[in-house]
Amino acid sequence: MYLIVGLGNPGKQYENTRHNVGFDAIDVLADKYHINMTENKHKAICGKGTIEGQKVILAKPQTFMNLSGESVRDIINFYKIDPEEEMLVMFDDISLAPGNLRIRKKGSAGGHNGIKNIIAQTGTQNFKRVKIGVGEKPAGWDLADHVLGHFSNADRKLVNEALEDAAEAAKLIIIDEVDKAMNDFNQKKQR
Repeated sequence: MYLIVGLGNPGKQYENTRHNVGFDAIDVLADKYHINMTENKHKAICGKGTIEGQKVILAKPQTFMNLSGESVRDIINFYKIDPEEEMLVMFDDISLAPGNLRIRKKGSAGGHNGIKNIIAQTGTQNFKRVKIGVGEKPAGWDLADHVLGHFSNADRKLVNEALEDAAEAAKLIIIDEVDKAMNDFNQKKQR
């Protein structure tokens, strides 16, 4: 069983914000692989299905971003998932331009509070991740205002294309093709 977690904040006011691209990535995967996201348990909205023959759980934690690890910990404990071998987390990254992805096998939180909490709750930073570029905050802006803000139409188009790439990267990762995913998607897109 493979756990794919998309990070975001619950509630209508956060839909389509930069901070919720992890939720958006899960929605793309759910749609592509016909996985119903109807279970509300483990402090998350979840769906079970199959991707390329691999059983998966898709999860969108409902704890708010900074407490995402509580939901992740509940899921991995319940299903006996090894986060270092059977977990992928998809989330926003302000150091990447909209439309770009960065796939990593492991790493630090890099200032991302959702990832920081997952590391604290699972006791490891050795889990796979797909970072989805949302662009740097403009000079003088508060970071929270930036990540909780909406994309311009042009950036939204780039991000929607990146979400399709993120779904493809997730597929490669769960069939143990992490290096191929990194080679295919880590280069900067000239869009």
